[in-house]
Amino acid sequence: MLIKEKLDVLGGTRQVIREALAKLGYDESYYELLKEPLRLLTVRIPVKMDDGKVQVFTGYRAQHNDAVGPTKGGVRFHPDVTADEVKALSMWMSIKCGITNLPYGGGKGGIQCDPRTMSFGELERLSRGYVRAISQLVGPTKDIPAPDVFTNSQIMAWMMDEYSRIREFDSPGFITGKPLVLGGSIGRESSTARGVTIVLKEAAAVLGIPLANARIIIQGFGNAGSYLAKFLHDAGAAIVGISDAVGALYDPNGLDIDSLLDRRDSFGTITNLFPNRITNEELLVQECDILIPAAIENQITEDNAHRIQAKLLVEAANGPTTPGATDILTQRGVMIVPDVLASAGGVVVSYFEWVQNNQGYYWTEDEVNDRLTKILVDAFRSVHDASVAKKTDMRLSAYMVGLKRMAEAVRWRGWV
Repeated sequence: MLIKEKLDVLGGTRQVIREALAKLGYDESYYELLKEPLRLLTVRIPVKMDDGKVQVFTGYRAQHNDAVGPTKGGVRFHPDVTADEVKALSMWMSIKCGITNLPYGGGKGGIQCDPRTMSFGELERLSRGYVRAISQLVGPTKDIPAPDVFTNSQIMAWMMDEYSRIREFDSPGFITGKPLVLGGSIGRESSTARGVTIVLKEAAAVLGIPLANARIIIQGFGNAGSYLAKFLHDAGAAIVGISDAVGALYDPNGLDIDSLLDRRDSFGTITNLFPNRITNEELLVQECDILIPAAIENQITEDNAHRIQAKLLVEAANGPTTPGATDILTQRGVMIVPDVLASAGGVVVSYFEWVQNNQGYYWTEDEVNDRLTKILVDAFRSVHDASVAKKTDMRLSAYMVGLKRMAEAVRWRGWV
């Protein structure tokens, strides 16, 4: 009988970092440096609510390591944000940047709040307050935020405007994921999902799974999940299951994705309109060829890994599969494309946006998509080749590829 696994996102991340660095031949001092962010700022943000009362929110900004270059990473608004979660997310961002060969270290931010219960005005005041609180530690050459869970281009626009007021000059390169009219990049909004699609096609080809008519389940129907459903549906796959925060829909013959996309609300909720929905937990173990967790952490654990029916698991969410579940699935022959590779499309196009802001020259959609495809195909092949050569699972090989560049930058700088 399986012992219930402790769901420790930060601890699990450290475990893989330690193993990857050891396999690369780096001594313990590298792990001691890279197991924690160089900086973690905790802030308290007072916001006047619409009823006239002041509510104080807790926010965080973690900067994992800036040996390669400025740190980069999203800001999430969620009631369950914690310091340890933000730390782990910043470490994953470092690895994503290493895998894709970007001149960044990892950063991450978050605010404990529930934006679904807040008005437009309250969200604007919270967004501006967060920027005022972290303004000394961030900037185009220090740390560049971006959208994440429950944040979007409007919130990025407010944050950029607040930072520009503080610095007294226009600073589009301070933040990515902005509206196009404020220096955003074509393709940024759909970039995470497009990146998952690119990597998924490479993995499916390795396993001999034809994408046309492949049965795919997508857990999550927010920004990434909805774009993924559309891209894969248009590529000929049968999307047999989707889910949101309320529940899940499953049809072995395929769902009407275009209809679901038309009817979803601004938070990606659609299943509340259907009385025959199932739970998220039930969806994960339904029959399919490819399973894509695109929601939140710790969805596939030792408790349900042995019931997963997919041949290929592609992690569009951050940390959806625990270390114990990774071991079980790998032993069963399921290929796992880890989050640090599969969901790297967002940071790649954020990098493109930052480059365009710095140059003042903006690219076409074809230029963005072609460059994204090349970077992610190269990244997948480097990780898969390392996995075959070192006889490791894809997660460990991704960490090895992602950490090597940072470890070398640390060594050349003389930090260790």
